[in-house]
Amino acid sequence: MPADKPVKKVVLAYSGGLDTSIILKWLQQTYGCEVVTFTADLGQGDELGPARDKALLLGVKPENIFIEDLREEFVRDFVFPMFRANTVYEGQYLLGTSIARPLIAKAQIDIARKVGADAVSHGSTGKGNDQVRYEVTYYALEPDIRVIAPWREWDFKSREALLAFAEAHQIPIAKDKRGEAPFSVDANLLHSSSEGKVLEDPAAPAPEFVHMRTISPEDAPDRPHEFTLAFERGDPVAIDGHALSPAALLTALNALGHDNGVGRLDLVENRFIGMKSRGVYETPGGTILLAAHRGIESITLDRGAMHLKDELMPRYAELIYNGFWFAPEREMLQAAIDHSQEKVTGEVRVKLYKGNVNVIGRASPYSLYDQDLVTFEEGVSAYDHRDAAGFIKLNALRLRVKARRDGRTR
Repeated sequence: MPADKPVKKVVLAYSGGLDTSIILKWLQQTYGCEVVTFTADLGQGDELGPARDKALLLGVKPENIFIEDLREEFVRDFVFPMFRANTVYEGQYLLGTSIARPLIAKAQIDIARKVGADAVSHGSTGKGNDQVRYEVTYYALEPDIRVIAPWREWDFKSREALLAFAEAHQIPIAKDKRGEAPFSVDANLLHSSSEGKVLEDPAAPAPEFVHMRTISPEDAPDRPHEFTLAFERGDPVAIDGHALSPAALLTALNALGHDNGVGRLDLVENRFIGMKSRGVYETPGGTILLAAHRGIESITLDRGAMHLKDELMPRYAELIYNGFWFAPEREMLQAAIDHSQEKVTGEVRVKLYKGNVNVIGRASPYSLYDQDLVTFEEGVSAYDHRDAAGFIKLNALRLRVKARRDGRTR
């Protein structure tokens, strides 16, 4: 849609908070268009009712207010596929924010089609990764959609200017929003992330009050907690024999992680747009899931398949971090990853203790672990020790040739 063409109807990703409420009013004034609000329940824990009430207060028609519970879809179709790959960005980050954005953007496009909107909008700033994740997804699903990014367009230069606009248009301002927030928070069922203000100095330890999903490991119980996690085709399906839906299972893992101080991460990461950013992340259930999934893979995946997955994973993680969930290369990688999970079924015994996650047992009907092969005891075995001599010589052949060339022989 050409930028100079009038906007008739826009779907706004709306949290109900102060910033997106300001954006809602700004869209109405700047574009003179009808605004449709979309609020996604991804398990962030916020009360969603006020989002509807505030949208009504700001003049949005009841039929143009959409609040959708996406928790099961989020975990089933986005989180679990990502964890089949054991995905971590830059060796540590479990991508809790990154994986939520394509689902929100997809739902926005679905609503835009439903209501006949010609534009979509989001509240991401011009310095972050989320603007890229939202907009790349919009364009991947609806190539000609008009995208409005207020933080890149409006003339507000300060927090005070935003608050003045809110007051002038009777937008409710909570007392704790009048001053500068000590840090910003994003949360969903997989994680919470905190950035900015008190966290901007990477040399300064994060204050304890920043953490909201876990107790301090020092305050965790003095006795370990053990449980079993069952997998089918790479996805977790039950805890201690109790089958759970994807969202319910991740919720249960979050509770276990919280109570045992599991899942804290203080990270300086490289943003896609080129700057470094310090964040404090809490992913209690995801941290447990990653360790357990690697545990069941350790006995069900062939060495070649496992090592190839590990080689592909950083590229897969980068695609998700950068917002390319709906790109063909991510889908190609997903097909390979999902194929590798056909026999990743069984149970893992997990022990949690003061921030640590340890796999202490694993079993599968498809296990490749052969005790006859690995035992130190002599017995019936497919392995002949004498075979190792030829194997070693063949693998050392190129090194022997090079040593002779370089004069290392006596």
